[in-house]
Amino acid sequence: MNYKKCLLLALTLVLLSSYGKSQSANSQNKYTSFSPGEIWKDDRGVHINAHGGGILYHEGTYYWFGEHKGERSNAALVGVTCYSSTDLYNWKSEGIALSVSENPESPIVKGSTIERPKVIYNAKTGKFVMYFHLELKGRGYEAAHVAVAVSDQVTGPYNLVKSGRVNAGVWPMNMTEEQRTSTVQPSEFEQWWTPEWMAALKEGLLLRRDFEGGQMSRDMTLFVDDDGKAYHIYASEENLTLHIAELTDDFLGHTGNYVRVEPGGHNEAPAVFKKGGQYFMITSGCTGWAPNAARLLTADHIMGPWTLHPNPARGEDAGLTFHSQSTFIIPVQGKKDAFIFMADRWRPDNPIDGRYIWLPVLFENGLPVLTWFNEWNLNIFDEINPDSNTPKG
Repeated sequence: MNYKKCLLLALTLVLLSSYGKSQSANSQNKYTSFSPGEIWKDDRGVHINAHGGGILYHEGTYYWFGEHKGERSNAALVGVTCYSSTDLYNWKSEGIALSVSENPESPIVKGSTIERPKVIYNAKTGKFVMYFHLELKGRGYEAAHVAVAVSDQVTGPYNLVKSGRVNAGVWPMNMTEEQRTSTVQPSEFEQWWTPEWMAALKEGLLLRRDFEGGQMSRDMTLFVDDDGKAYHIYASEENLTLHIAELTDDFLGHTGNYVRVEPGGHNEAPAVFKKGGQYFMITSGCTGWAPNAARLLTADHIMGPWTLHPNPARGEDAGLTFHSQSTFIIPVQGKKDAFIFMADRWRPDNPIDGRYIWLPVLFENGLPVLTWFNEWNLNIFDEINPDSNTPKG
């Protein structure tokens, strides 16, 4: 082979190699499956920063809202992020949906705690409404507030409307008259967590304590039912009891209709979905940043009564929910009874490196089952046999 032919061949190989590398680089962020626990890059090639998040599906697009975390702090130093996707695999950064404030008098001043943001759309008002758990700067977790923000655009900017405790001066619908009028006070107990204290807690000890000022609201989610009514589900009573509260028609406040769920059960991280007329809620226990076994509850009505079932996770590390904690359940559009369990694997020493655990919600005898997959895609919902059984109590 002569010199010119050799040179031409060499140049051709270089060009083909460069083209291949370019194609490979361009396709690196084009995902076609989920890989739970792995780095998940957005359209910019940056690990998605949307922790404790939730998904809103609006006009053909999924929007993922979550906590922006830093490398050394879980405090809100930036705000709530937003990403968009049409396929659930590939996500485009839409920037900061809700920014922290530089005003030291603002409840959401830089350095406050903003957790578990969720956004729902109100078709009557045309507004997008965000709720999140808010703790005031420098006060640890004593405030236990919920905050409400609104926007005319799904990606924001969202503006804070109000924040504070929940359902002040209102009794739960499922609290008896005897529980409401009990005179037992927290001061009567020298220690918490004794059997006597726990029995009093279940009868409303802490709810009565907070009655006038409003109930605590920490880990939370939102749920919009088929009839358009929306509900705020949150950990209350020092994280020992869940509350489910109905929202007003504009989604900006509470109607006063609410119930206690699993008093003394110590549940947080609620995630709610509905299938075949049944309501399902997956929660976690309260062990700080450390994982624990998930809990499952079911009901025939969103306001209960709710029935507790065993841990829905199966297999290795099921007792730690695969080292993750629930945050939301995503209904997959276009696929009947297809849902994705959305959870966080926290990294408190390097919060920004927190990983996302997304797994298909499968069903067995009418109840959700969570099984680990190193990699999976949405075709699983077409391949499995549907389970239309009704959960047994």
